[in-house]
Amino acid sequence: MEKDIDGCQDGAKTVPSTRLGTEGTEAQLDDFVGAHPDYNEEEEEQKYFRRKRLGVIKNVVAASLAGTLTYSVYLGLLQMQLILHYDETYREVKYSNIQLEDIDRKVLMGINVTPVAALLYTPILIRYGPATLQLAWLTGMATHTSAPCPGRFFGTKWAMFLAVGIYALFVSSNYWERYYTLVPSAVAIGMVIVPLWASMGTYIMRMAQKYYEYVNYKEEQEKERQRAPRDACNAYIIVFQTVFYSCFHLSFVCAQMPMVFFLNNYLYQLNHTLFAVKHCGTLSHGTLPGFNKTVLQSLPRSVNLIIVESALMAAAFLAMLVVLVLCGAAYRPMEEIDMRSIGWGNIFQLPFKHMRDYRLRHLFPLFIYSGFEVLFVCTGFSLVGSVMGWEVTKQGQVMLSQVMLSPYSLQNYGVCALGLERLAYLLMAYGFSASVCSSLALCMLRLRRHIPLLAGALIHVVLLVTLFCWAPEPRYLAQAPLLYSIAALWGTGSALNKTGISILLGMLYKKKERQDFIFTIYHWWQALAIFTVYLWSGLPMKVSRRYAPGHSETFQAFWGLTPTPIPKSRVLQAKLSIMLLTLVVAVGTYLWMERKVAWNVEVRLPRIPRPRHKTRGYRYLEDNSDETGSDGDGDKENDDRHPTEGTREDELPKEDRDQLG
Repeated sequence: MEKDIDGCQDGAKTVPSTRLGTEGTEAQLDDFVGAHPDYNEEEEEQKYFRRKRLGVIKNVVAASLAGTLTYSVYLGLLQMQLILHYDETYREVKYSNIQLEDIDRKVLMGINVTPVAALLYTPILIRYGPATLQLAWLTGMATHTSAPCPGRFFGTKWAMFLAVGIYALFVSSNYWERYYTLVPSAVAIGMVIVPLWASMGTYIMRMAQKYYEYVNYKEEQEKERQRAPRDACNAYIIVFQTVFYSCFHLSFVCAQMPMVFFLNNYLYQLNHTLFAVKHCGTLSHGTLPGFNKTVLQSLPRSVNLIIVESALMAAAFLAMLVVLVLCGAAYRPMEEIDMRSIGWGNIFQLPFKHMRDYRLRHLFPLFIYSGFEVLFVCTGFSLVGSVMGWEVTKQGQVMLSQVMLSPYSLQNYGVCALGLERLAYLLMAYGFSASVCSSLALCMLRLRRHIPLLAGALIHVVLLVTLFCWAPEPRYLAQAPLLYSIAALWGTGSALNKTGISILLGMLYKKKERQDFIFTIYHWWQALAIFTVYLWSGLPMKVSRRYAPGHSETFQAFWGLTPTPIPKSRVLQAKLSIMLLTLVVAVGTYLWMERKVAWNVEVRLPRIPRPRHKTRGYRYLEDNSDETGSDGDGDKENDDRHPTEGTREDELPKEDRDQLG
């Protein structure tokens, strides 16, 4: 009996001890998973969004650096190779049996003709990629037959990476210069020119919008993610586009490094190359009469050429790594899927439908002029009279003049007066000036947005009139300060033009669903301008009553036909005249567009179809939470709509019309 009493007492003692052990375990668990006594939620939130903002800045700098490296390599290699190919001795010794002129003509056609079709595939290339239905089915995302295959697609970042990689492919093709290496890579370059620039413009825009979100995260939460003011992120658009173009214009400087440190050691002085030249600038037309066909005093060794090309290849590969490693995604995964899930047919049609917007139509002349002016300073002013075009010489031979500098068609100012050995310094003056003066676009933070664009246009008008009335003397080095000043001033106008247009498009079209279409249209019109320059190589610098060439020869050469003499007629339009007229029209249409915007004239924009996927999978959330703008980032269908930017009633879906009705 005593044992039982003792047992009961022992059991009574065990129960309290068990309770104490459980409470101690819970206390330890609370200490482990509970809030730390020193934890400050607001401070941690600030640190998180600070890291996000630094990541956005890193993305902008990386994209700018990648664009600078890519075009530095591309332009520098093209400049060096075209000067080498022009030399008659170089062609005879190294490429006597491969018809280098015909290969160069095909390369030229590939680079300049292909971008004309870019409007058809660029948005699809950016939004779609090599998706495979089998991969989507294996991941459980193809459960509905009517839904588009989410799969993998390029997106903005991967479109940039693909384009930069193809530029690197073009560089590598110059190791073995043959038809089957140069021509396919040139066609590939032409295919990705517009996608590269459209994806870069969209990427910088998205970074500006994301930076605004990360700066104003508290305000967004307090207002329960209500719609922000329409011009809320304009300041970040201005700053980020300025940073991008300040970096990019340095590519014109970096592109001269192969010539400064390598090719200039092999060039003849101006007294040899320009010995028989009598006229420059507006007094010349066609191939510059008297320019020596031999510009190299000694041929560079193949080993030295391989070293230079290897250095350029390393820079191109570095640009690829910068995009791959340092550039973050432009959109969240759900946003990317939503943007692609509207269907490839809609993506194909939307660039054309956006052209119904009067704002874009009024900017078309400005887009065209921006394509004219940068090519003119690299060719018509600095070296050649027609970038990306052919010349038909008096002997009937088709000559090549390509992007960035070829002495095949020297209707010029700079080289004619200062010699080929000073070409690099003229373009460096242009590049440095454009890079520094891109920062002048920051005045949009305080002034009206049309002031920088009009200032750049005014500078170019003055310079075009000056060049129209003045022609330099051949081999006269005393003109060097004036020519360098003109190059620098042209760079100032170019910087204000390029940066101002990108900022203007960012201000007018803030919806992320429209940005890739808008920048595609912009750079497609630039490509059309380049194609036009490609065809106008036979024009003189200005209208001359005494000069009436048969320009159909150039167009017949373009289509591969044998030039045949035809009756000559007076040339009514010439390069400077066309540029001046285009600039005047562009300024007038732009001012009229701004006036219509101020009058709140109704804008006709196509409705972006909403995602209608019915699938369920690990990448999808419930209750349509993956639709565009559902994460509260202020980018819903009507979030950034201008008061006059509303969709017309006949463009609304049926259910929306019923609600309105």
